[in-house]
Amino acid sequence: MTENFKDFVENEALIDNLSGIFKVMADPTRLKILYALMLDTCNVSKLVELLGMSQSSISHQLILLKDEGLIRSKKEGRKVYYSLDDEHVRTLFYMGYTHAEHKINEHD
Repeated sequence: MTENFKDFVENEALIDNLSGIFKVMADPTRLKILYALMLDTCNVSKLVELLGMSQSSISHQLILLKDEGLIRSKKEGRKVYYSLDDEHVRTLFYMGYTHAEHKINEHD
């Protein structure tokens, strides 16, 4: 991470990537999927069961998360299993989660 503001604002690739990550994470359904994947690797059927949504809706959300590099997939036989891409995603989610929880508890 650069400490120099000028270096940061001139790094359009980094800013575009960071903006894309936060845009994709700014959806309640995708946050629920990420949370489920923090707990365990899941296939689409499991996510459909957990979230009570259609397979096509879940699949669409998974494509967006995968395109942004937040999750990865692994094919085993006829099923595809999804997991978080790496520990950075887990940390990013956890930091946002704890901040949101803090803001809620601050008002209690």
